[in-house]
Amino acid sequence: MYQEPITQNTLFYGDNLEVLRKYIRDETVDLCYIDPPFNSKRNYNQIYNNIGNEDRAQAQAFTDTWVWDGHANEGFAEILANDKGRFSSQTIDLIKGLHPVLKKGSMFAYLVSMALRITEIHRVLKPTGSFYLHCDPIASHYLKLILDAVFVGSGGDYRNEIIWGYESGGRAKQDFGRKHDVIFRYTKSKQWLFNTDNILLSRETARHNHMKKGIDEDGRVFHSIKSSGKVYKYYEDEGVIPSDVWTEFSHLQQKDPERLGYPTQKPEALLKRIIAASSNEGDTILDAYCGCGTTVAVAEALKRKWIGIDITYQSISLILRRLEAQYGKDILSNITLNGIPQDMNSARALALKQDDRLRKEFEKWAVLTYTNNRAIINDKKGGDKGIDGTAYFLTGKDQNEKIVFQVKSGNVGRGDVSKLNNDRAREGAELAVFLTLQAPTQGMKTEANAAGIYQHKLMGHSYPRIQIVTIEELVEQYKRLDIPMGLEVLKKAQKVTHDEEAIQPELFDMDG
Repeated sequence: MYQEPITQNTLFYGDNLEVLRKYIRDETVDLCYIDPPFNSKRNYNQIYNNIGNEDRAQAQAFTDTWVWDGHANEGFAEILANDKGRFSSQTIDLIKGLHPVLKKGSMFAYLVSMALRITEIHRVLKPTGSFYLHCDPIASHYLKLILDAVFVGSGGDYRNEIIWGYESGGRAKQDFGRKHDVIFRYTKSKQWLFNTDNILLSRETARHNHMKKGIDEDGRVFHSIKSSGKVYKYYEDEGVIPSDVWTEFSHLQQKDPERLGYPTQKPEALLKRIIAASSNEGDTILDAYCGCGTTVAVAEALKRKWIGIDITYQSISLILRRLEAQYGKDILSNITLNGIPQDMNSARALALKQDDRLRKEFEKWAVLTYTNNRAIINDKKGGDKGIDGTAYFLTGKDQNEKIVFQVKSGNVGRGDVSKLNNDRAREGAELAVFLTLQAPTQGMKTEANAAGIYQHKLMGHSYPRIQIVTIEELVEQYKRLDIPMGLEVLKKAQKVTHDEEAIQPELFDMDG
């Protein structure tokens, strides 16, 4: 039994397979676009033949690495047994047939994962709904087989293989340059929504160089081209539907104003075409791998309802910051957040998850929540040297200082605070915050007090160099970092300078 249809813009934090099955009802989504992770940079033959043993230890669901593990085994068994009758016979036969070819390795693990999720996406689409899957050529041929099995095998249709060509990065020296992505477009039935008027290009933009230009008796400018013995005329005052080769959307460069630092971020113009073509205002858009939130941001701009799902809290945090920056803080009150800890029980559940894919998610959530999504997470796969996140605050027009964060979910003691203070000094940070699931001991508080005070001269505030914050304070009392970050510090400092009565310092709670 599924819940009522989702009517408010919603961000889900969690595994998209679980979210799709638990929260999204049949035939309630008008358009779904996904850009699932895949490691295109690895050697193709390694992916094809790899049995997964050599990189199992560092495999994570949030990176472009796939290995055969317990999750893959479970998914494979679900498909073969047609669990709850979810899968088409073509999907079952396809996965069964791929097994002896690919063995239980990286590529097969990836395809099993995608088969599970594409099946659920097909279920939640409305009969007139459309699905766009964005991928690169490394696995596109396998993904098309799965899409055919799920969609065409259930009465849907393959509509396009869109080639997104772009210029970026270096140039190949012994190969043809690899400068395109693939976007597959499928529809759930033989009747689908497609808004040609929303995506028309001018004839001048779309015309080919070898077309001949002319003016008819009414003074209308046209271009003509001869093909198969026939002459075709195209008038400049008429629009043309884009072809399935898109080269007008450039890859986001390092200094592009849209760029958020997310490695696989796509340009908004690309999503605008997709959403404009295959949905109307008020329709529901789903992105089950929403990453940095381009789909969500464009859906908001085009007045669509939207649902975003991601398994990493960094993505959820980045999306919230992106929407706040584009639309102001008020938009956050109109977004439903699902799966994010709201009380101590859910916080403990996240901290104690045994799933190795979520090993660092508790740390990320705690740091980003406490800093109102302003921190930078330490994602190093090796030792993090005791630092789980970093934030910066301005101390002058061209000067800043550093705050470091550490999160603990197990037993803690005085030595942990002492070590954090040493780590703070080593990292050149003025301040450090210790976020703990367990209540701090008196010895920890004493050690924190012994670290002394930092004087913020610009603001006229004093801050303890070490602050201890409990997760209970985070979720029950909504305690947040109160030191001004970024440009806001300059604005507040100006107020301190010009007001007749300076703002009184607000110290961190020393007893945390």
